[in-house]
Amino acid sequence: MQVANYLFANLFQMQSLTNRSVAVQKKEMSFIEKLYLPAILHGMKITFSHFFKKKATINYPEVKRDIAKVYRGQHVLKRDEIGAERCTACGLCAVACPAEAITMVAAERKKGEENLYREEKYASTYEINMLRCIFCGLCEEACPKEAIFLTDRIVPSTFQRGEFIYGKDILVEGTEPAKRIDVTKRQTQEVLEFKKHPEFAHNKLYDGKQLKQKH
Repeated sequence: MQVANYLFANLFQMQSLTNRSVAVQKKEMSFIEKLYLPAILHGMKITFSHFFKKKATINYPEVKRDIAKVYRGQHVLKRDEIGAERCTACGLCAVACPAEAITMVAAERKKGEENLYREEKYASTYEINMLRCIFCGLCEEACPKEAIFLTDRIVPSTFQRGEFIYGKDILVEGTEPAKRIDVTKRQTQEVLEFKKHPEFAHNKLYDGKQLKQKH
């Protein structure tokens, strides 16, 4: 109790740690100031002055600015050179995601689907909640199969929250060359050099003859 009384007694005697404190004085406004006309005219002056300056905005999406190489935008699920999905539904991207924005359901590849899915296990469902994603790129770094990358594409806006749940229909790139997404700028020179060696298991593509010999 004595300690509490001591603190309360000295509470209003504490000195500021700096000398930047300023005593506030209530100043009465003049009649002209009460009309707010000077403030309005001053604001209009600033507004009209911008009419004669170079515009800071552009007519997007007709006109687009140059995007930095390190920009991280909309995700893409990559295919290999023959069009098979690289994702194996290992879940490392979902575990690495700090926002818990990635969910997936794994499934086993059936006979005859070797040209559709690169590995024996694939993601039958793969979703990213773009409202939760912080575009940190940790999913890209965690993926051991080079299946997911962040591109320079901007996520389009919409009025419905459900439309920000991106599934495989949006994330997986197309099989046609025109619909492929170039991600070489997101890969380091060491990775590009590593992919030039077809003898490594990571770089081997599906071959029906090899598959029959294996079984």
